[in-house]
Amino acid sequence: MERREIRRSDIKGILEQMFLGRYHHTIDGKGRLTVPARYRDLLAAEGAYLTQGFDQNINVYPQLIFERISLRVNQLSMTDPNARILRRLMFSNAELVVLDRTGRILIPQFLREELNLNGEAVIVGMGDYFEIWSPVQWAGQATMMEENEPIAMRFMDLDLSTGE
Repeated sequence: MERREIRRSDIKGILEQMFLGRYHHTIDGKGRLTVPARYRDLLAAEGAYLTQGFDQNINVYPQLIFERISLRVNQLSMTDPNARILRRLMFSNAELVVLDRTGRILIPQFLREELNLNGEAVIVGMGDYFEIWSPVQWAGQATMMEENEPIAMRFMDLDLSTGE
């Protein structure tokens, strides 16, 4: 079996296709949010799906990623109560959005109301998707991330090594 070396250029290409960083943007009176310029190319071709996240936030998935997740969710047993709740959470709150010519997406009113997104939002890169948070909810997440010892303990069983 031939082992392929991972080159730096391969990693750079992967990173260029990821949602990274944190941005503060406003939501206008009609519910439009300007998507960071860095993210627009990753959404421009097919649009994206918004859905309620698990932490009082909105998850924004490129169409391909949403389709992959949808397939997995739809394979879960309908007799499992947690699977049914997950389906309801994910699909009843989902909305296909496209970027307008100025790089904005429309956040549905029901999601803005449910998640207290009034006027301001924090946009957080999550690798293959991004999240939209109210500043108040994000502040709570930021506080949790700053707690060094509990965070280290939470992740100590994950293999995050860069070795082979």
